[in-house]
Amino acid sequence: MGQNCKLAQKFNFMKNTIWFLLLFVTTSSFAQENKTTSQEIEVNSLIKGTLFSPEKVTKKTKLVILIAGSGPTNRSGNSTIGGVNNSLKYLAEGLSQNGIAVFSYDKRIFAQMISKTVDEKTLSFEDFIHDTKDVITYFQSQKKYSKIIIAGHSEGSLIGMVAALNTADGYVSLDGAGRCIDEVLSEQIAKQAPTMKETVDKGLATLKEGKTFENKIPMLASLFRESVQPYMISWIKYNPQVEIKKLSIPILLINGTKDLQVPTTDAELLHAVNPKSELKIIENMNHIFKEIKVDEDNLKSYSNPNLPVMPELINTIATFVKSI
Repeated sequence: MGQNCKLAQKFNFMKNTIWFLLLFVTTSSFAQENKTTSQEIEVNSLIKGTLFSPEKVTKKTKLVILIAGSGPTNRSGNSTIGGVNNSLKYLAEGLSQNGIAVFSYDKRIFAQMISKTVDEKTLSFEDFIHDTKDVITYFQSQKKYSKIIIAGHSEGSLIGMVAALNTADGYVSLDGAGRCIDEVLSEQIAKQAPTMKETVDKGLATLKEGKTFENKIPMLASLFRESVQPYMISWIKYNPQVEIKKLSIPILLINGTKDLQVPTTDAELLHAVNPKSELKIIENMNHIFKEIKVDEDNLKSYSNPNLPVMPELINTIATFVKSI
C-alpha cells in the first residue's frame, strides 16, 4: 500500500510539473483612467481574438500583438486545465489604457476544438509561428498603426521571437525560456523527480534526433505520448539563444523573481547573447504577472481572477513601446 501511495503521489506530481513546463526599473507613471474599447476580430478561420483600443486611435498609435503560452491557454491567459486568472486580459487592458492598442488572440487549437478537427499528431510548432505571421500581416495591411510590436508569453516568447524576424518593429519576451525546451525539461525533472531524469533525457535525445519512440511509462504519458511527440520534435529544434541573435529590432526581456516555471537566469541568458536588448527583472512577480508576497499564494494565483497584474509590468512595457 505504501509503495502504491508513493507512486500515485509521484504520478500526480509529474502531471502538475509537466503542465507547468508546457504552459508553457522605470519609474514612469501612466494614467489609468483612460477609456478603452474592445472588439472581436477574426484574422482567418483559425485565428480569432480581441482588439483592445485606446479611446483615441491616431496615426501614431502603436499595436502590441500578444501571444499566449503553451497548452490550452486562451487570449485572456486562462487555461482549461490551469484555471482562470485573466493575466493577458488585464495586461492588454492596462496597455490600452496607456494609449497602446493590443490584439490578444486564441491559438488555432481553440477553433479546432470548436469544429472538432483537432489532430494532435499533425500539430507543429511552426503552425503557431505561421499564425503569428498571419496576424502581423493582417494588421500591417490595414495601415492603421505606426508600429507593430510582438509580445510573447512563456512558449509564446519563442514563437514571437521567430515570427518577429523581418516583420515586427519591436519584440517583448514575457517569461520566455532562454534554452531549448529539452534542456528546460531535463533540469526540472532533475530537481523534482531525479529518478526519472535518465529516462526523460533518453527520450528527449531521441526526439532531438527527429525520431519518435514508444513510451512504456504511464507516468510520462503527458510528456511522451505518441500523438505529442511530433510537436515536441518541431519545438526542440528551436534554440532561443540562436533565434534572438537574429533580431536587430528593439527587444525587451521581462521576468519575475517569483516565477515557478522560468527562472530569471533564462532572461539573463537571452540578454547576454543579444546585449542590445533591455532586461527587466520584476521583484515578486510570478509567471502570470501577479505579485506574490507569500510563496504559498503562488499556485493559488493561477485560479484567482481577482488579482490584477503588476502595474510595474504595464509601465515597463508601455515605456518600451512608446520609445520605439
